[in-house]
Amino acid sequence: MGEYVVELKNVTKRFPGVVALHNMQLAVKPGEIHGLIGENGAGKSTLIKVLTGVHMADEGEIYVHGERKVFKNPNESAAAGIACVYQELNIEKLLSVTDNIFINKWTKKGFLLDYEGMHKKAAEVMQSLGQDIDPRKAAGTFGMGVQQMIEIAKAVLIDAKMIIMDEPTSSLGEKEVKQLMQTCRELKARGVGILFVSHKLEELFELCDRVTVIRDGEYIETRDIQDWNNDSLITAMVGRTLENQFPKEFGAKGECMLKIENLSIGGVLRNVSLEAYGGQILGLSGLVGAGRTETVRAVFGADPIDGGKIYIKGKEVHIKSPKQAIAEGIALLTEDRKGQGLVLAESIRTNLVLSSLKRYTTGLFLDEKRIQESGEGHIQTLRIKTPSIDEIVGQLSGGNQQKVVIGKWLNSEADIYIFDEPTRGIDVGAKVEVYNVMNSLVKAGKCVIMISSEMPEILGMSDRVVVMRGGRVMATVERDSKHFNQEDIMKAAWGGSLDD
Repeated sequence: MGEYVVELKNVTKRFPGVVALHNMQLAVKPGEIHGLIGENGAGKSTLIKVLTGVHMADEGEIYVHGERKVFKNPNESAAAGIACVYQELNIEKLLSVTDNIFINKWTKKGFLLDYEGMHKKAAEVMQSLGQDIDPRKAAGTFGMGVQQMIEIAKAVLIDAKMIIMDEPTSSLGEKEVKQLMQTCRELKARGVGILFVSHKLEELFELCDRVTVIRDGEYIETRDIQDWNNDSLITAMVGRTLENQFPKEFGAKGECMLKIENLSIGGVLRNVSLEAYGGQILGLSGLVGAGRTETVRAVFGADPIDGGKIYIKGKEVHIKSPKQAIAEGIALLTEDRKGQGLVLAESIRTNLVLSSLKRYTTGLFLDEKRIQESGEGHIQTLRIKTPSIDEIVGQLSGGNQQKVVIGKWLNSEADIYIFDEPTRGIDVGAKVEVYNVMNSLVKAGKCVIMISSEMPEILGMSDRVVVMRGGRVMATVERDSKHFNQEDIMKAAWGGSLDD
């Protein structure tokens, strides 16, 4: 038996154009609650997927209780005693609690499933986690806290040696969070190792024994919790130089293109107010679940609002649909380019004109010559790497797909361009080309709003930054402000106030 329940040594994982993990180190002791923290995009999700067998490591070694393991699939990871409670719960809501706990682990009495025995065991396991419930009831009849305990019960049932908790409190209320923390302490007392992944510093300090910080897919440091404080954790997470990764160019600040006042959606947005100007990039910063995407979806008419006002160039508008938003001169490049931004089975030619068909219509027919000329122009300008304009978009790399989405919206000739995580999943070269598109837009007097979870990107490209947390605006920071730095913006994202 090794000193650590799970240990990673020099683990590297590559994807096309991206090194997601490089020489990653991690060591979790039995009966330890070990925090894992890093910015969005630091490599936490990839690390989890390597540990759970979703991805195989390209290099490096994984040990469980000192024995080297190679996980080719999730079943092999689970058999070694590693379980994960994901942020997005894997619950079949129509099935009973018992069915969810025992799924793929059924016990039988003769040729039949032993439901009497499974119900009894499920009740015992749930009771040990502080949940005195009837396991015969459908899982969906219970709240998020109980559903999360069902996921933990699955891990307890397989006698997991280590349980990974991926942002476990993101959907829980205060009472449920306290129950989860108590459950973690009880599991710790049983000798179970817990890898607790969280953006919330206060949770790490309340719960964890040690904390590991990772950044840009690399291991930074592990310390006992008493050797960390808020400032040292934040500095370890964001300690990077911007250098020439961000070719920022400045436009002339123009009129207020978009103004929103007290925008509200029940339980999602709370009196959000902000302004965005022509000739500038407004960065929207915040942690996962801060309400950034929900804000721009509301502006774009994709989600109905409960209250508040939206002004375009000083005129109040009532946008009820994306079609109306496009007519008002708004373009939204969605975070999910594959699911919402593109038709993957169609050609580049078709995708480029999806948002602006009227511009390419003569009478009842499409002007194929204009579509061809415009499309080839965008391919050249955006440096889309493709054999031809008729290439199927699904065959392109992620970076080139993103450029097609940008080309589609450039065709709309909008005044307000909203980029939601515009460089996620694309290589460094493609990122610079996306930044140059933004530069050309602001120099042309357009308004650009950029949502990004990458702090260097926010600082490198924004003229102003609005920081959000829990559906609220926490701070607005100008580029020439003393607060325009990584530490202060992260502090606001975690709910801290900034001095004037």
